[in-house]
Amino acid sequence: MNPWLPAAPCTPRACAGHDGPSRSRPRAVGLLCAGCALLVAGALCAPFALLLGPSWRERLIRRWSHAIVRAFGVRVRVTGDPVPPRPAPGKPGTLVVANHVSWLDIPLVAAALPGRMLAKREIGNWPLLGRLAAAGGTLFVERDRLRALPGTVCEIAAVLRTGSRVVAFPEGTTWCGRGGGRFGPAVFQAAIDAKAEVRPIRIGYRSGPPRTSGHGGPVRRPGGPGPAQRAAPAGAAAFVGDDPLTASLWRVVRSAGLTAEIHLLPPMPAGDRSDRRTLARLAQTAVASDSANRPPESVHH
Repeated sequence: MNPWLPAAPCTPRACAGHDGPSRSRPRAVGLLCAGCALLVAGALCAPFALLLGPSWRERLIRRWSHAIVRAFGVRVRVTGDPVPPRPAPGKPGTLVVANHVSWLDIPLVAAALPGRMLAKREIGNWPLLGRLAAAGGTLFVERDRLRALPGTVCEIAAVLRTGSRVVAFPEGTTWCGRGGGRFGPAVFQAAIDAKAEVRPIRIGYRSGPPRTSGHGGPVRRPGGPGPAQRAAPAGAAAFVGDDPLTASLWRVVRSAGLTAEIHLLPPMPAGDRSDRRTLARLAQTAVASDSANRPPESVHH
């Protein structure tokens, strides 16, 4: 089986619904236009952002990515361990791994831990988004060519050795948030080869009253969410199966009260592991158990 091409049992009909309050059509159209306008602005400004120093560029990416999620009407809440400083020269970077629920995951992760995304090569051919992804240093994977896997692992390891941060969704496809798929081990081999640390994070979406910091920005808490605060699945954000992107965009902007929650888990030194499968399983278990004390297997099984 090709590790880049897993299949999820989630479908738009079964998983992508919203039972909370809805926005009016004019308000939803306004949010949709605002979000798309920010995407266009990002694509146009990307070449100029490359002229900035690393710290200023990372700060800009964080603010722009947070603004993207907010522009589509979704609140942002960040919890967990603090974001570490950039590694010293000569030190390897970090492999950030997360569960995958929605297209919103990409700007959400970038709002907390911006890095070079790992994505399927087809995205590079998308209008606007493909250009934006390429300008952001996305590492494109040929998912239908198993022979390309060793070369891709070597490329990721080389990027990590430069001290850069690489972001991957090892499930290989999106799940609705009620459980998830198996973390593929291939990308973890790159972290082992580069002796880089692995930073697991948990992404969740929920409906309900907002918990904001009082100034409109993302809420940061030093610890993890308690049992009553854990994110429940919010189907409106799920982008699964053969769901068209346009349908998903409209569902998100029509759904009032959506909050995107990202929880930063403690880093795991990959250099202490020699087995990529063990490392993948440890990261998967950390992400799954942090969410709802469930085993990593999907609830659809």
